[in-house]
Amino acid sequence: MNIAPVSSTVPFLSLLLGLLTAGAAQATPTEITVRVLSRDAKFVGSSMGGAQIVIRDGLTGELLASGLTVGSTGDTKRAMHTDGGRRALLAADDAAAFNVTLDLAAPQLLEVEARGPMAQLQSAVRVTASQWVIPGRHLNGGHGWVLEMPGFVVDILAPPAHIKLKGAVTEIELRANVSMMCGCPIEPGGMWNADHYEVRALVQHDDGRVKEVALRYAGETSQFAATVPLDLPGLYAVTVYAYDPLTGNTGLDRTTFLVP
Repeated sequence: MNIAPVSSTVPFLSLLLGLLTAGAAQATPTEITVRVLSRDAKFVGSSMGGAQIVIRDGLTGELLASGLTVGSTGDTKRAMHTDGGRRALLAADDAAAFNVTLDLAAPQLLEVEARGPMAQLQSAVRVTASQWVIPGRHLNGGHGWVLEMPGFVVDILAPPAHIKLKGAVTEIELRANVSMMCGCPIEPGGMWNADHYEVRALVQHDDGRVKEVALRYAGETSQFAATVPLDLPGLYAVTVYAYDPLTGNTGLDRTTFLVP
């Protein structure tokens, strides 16, 4: 008598079928905590309007949950962890988070999207990540599911957008507020050292010519300024960017002004 060999895949398929059948009978509450970490800084929370979180089924795109990260930027010593390396990424209990309980009936691939900071949309970026989650196996231990958000928040304070200068103007002050995405302050010698970052402006005249101007720390926390000479009348478009040569972190803002 010839006996056909049993495929090694049968036990796995039986197990998978059992999981799916059991899941269909009863969904299991599964807790998920999502945090958004500003690159080389702390957590994006209520002080910056939070980060908008969207959780979807990673295979079908079905929307499962959404909301904002709420809470503080976290404990500086724990988040930055200077003794053991900043990438330890330890979150204090009050570090901003989005918490949700999903009823999962089977192992599910989840995709999380974070966009923000929502109070500074001119500098907002979007990041995504995906992960398998098992029903009843909570994803809220340690610091939860952490997405890193690159960038700087750059906010041009002067000149105001679309201002029309009056009289014989030969120069204008350009001033910008620059912070980490969590709102953490930048200053010389600080945890986020102004001397380590490059803050510059690209000033483009409507004839296409571009002038590059360095902004210097302006004596107030997170503020940088420069005087820009104006050679010609016309429309000027300004892009102010901040750049960290160590991490590649980059953020920017834009404005325009008119010289008669």
